[in-house]
Amino acid sequence: MNDKLLHIPEGVRDIYNMECAAKLSLEKVLHKVLKTYGFRDIQTPTFEFFDIFSQERGTVASKDMYKFFDRDGNTLVLRPDITPSIARCVAKYYKEESYPIRLCYIGNTFINNTSYQGKLKEVTQLGAELMNDDSIEADAEMLSLTISCLLKSGLREFQLEIGYADFFRALVDEANLHDEEDILNLRTMIQNKNMFGVEEILRTKDISQELKELLLKLPELFGSLDILKQAKASTNNPRALKAIERLEQIYVILKEYGYEKYISFDLGMLSQYNYYTGIIFKAYTYQTGDAIASGGRYDNLVGQFGKDAAAIGLVIVVDQLMLALARQKLLPKPESKNTLILYQQSYRRQAIALAEHFRKDGMNIVLQMSNDEFVLENYLAYMKRMDIGGLLYINSDSEIQVVDASSETVQTASIKELIS
Repeated sequence: MNDKLLHIPEGVRDIYNMECAAKLSLEKVLHKVLKTYGFRDIQTPTFEFFDIFSQERGTVASKDMYKFFDRDGNTLVLRPDITPSIARCVAKYYKEESYPIRLCYIGNTFINNTSYQGKLKEVTQLGAELMNDDSIEADAEMLSLTISCLLKSGLREFQLEIGYADFFRALVDEANLHDEEDILNLRTMIQNKNMFGVEEILRTKDISQELKELLLKLPELFGSLDILKQAKASTNNPRALKAIERLEQIYVILKEYGYEKYISFDLGMLSQYNYYTGIIFKAYTYQTGDAIASGGRYDNLVGQFGKDAAAIGLVIVVDQLMLALARQKLLPKPESKNTLILYQQSYRRQAIALAEHFRKDGMNIVLQMSNDEFVLENYLAYMKRMDIGGLLYINSDSEIQVVDASSETVQTASIKELIS
């Protein structure tokens, strides 16, 4: 029975000791970048009414949500996505604001999908949302912010792939595809870069040969700026051409930021979130299969809550970024900042005075009475297990032993010297 109590559900995990310290440190670094871009913090509930995330909003499928009921019978869900919550907040608290709104957040999301290859069902997301700005400059700013966050995390080798949600929709409308199942299957095949699957779906459809060839090419339309030129030469669709032109203009601005080397394009990119209307993007690095960051423009989502507002957002998946940094040996190990003051009961008064003195100076002090005999080797091992950097052992009224865990050196000092 006790062994069963130690287990946790599939798809979640405990984070403790130095890994937890490293994660909090990374979140602090990323959060500071968001603040330097002028974003202000917002916190939304961990669970909300089901309707906030329903399929009509374009978020995750109902079967992938953790659902439960309150005492009044309302269906509630653990948030699978934070963006709809912030869209609700903007419609409620900023209804009359017409100038840009910049909000950022840190929080956990919950997806009740089938776990595979250790995929987590609970992850920490750090993100930013820019409302009331439909400009190309806003698109470029959010892409720049994403790159800035990844660089500040310590990552050096990554690519930010950019697509455009309406490019695919424009081609689907031109092809007069109305069957939702056909469109969903086509999306899936393109997302999976499955050209044979795309060909099978299009084989029985009455569409022009040029359009059919472009749809077949979509899984291959990824790479450098030349991909946009190739796509532009393959279509006369006004909406598709408008999408390509916007991507070209965004690239010009990103060159002004000096970030063009991190950029590539993928016109076959499609998101699981159907609320995206303009650019969509995902960041990848080596030694991890999933995206470490993503985002896009969603100009219609806030309107579903009662306020017409253009919007674009980004999210950094902190857990995935940590995994990448660790595998690339780029995750810094937090310093051992705690100091242990160990004392026998007869020297308690001196120990408390010393601890309070150091705490007022901002030091992290672990105050511990010891009834056993002081054995240096045992405490050095304990300090390493608990990531304690130093030890002060009070064994007289006036003198203490000072132990440095890293060098394992022992010195003697007077209490008066330490306090002065």
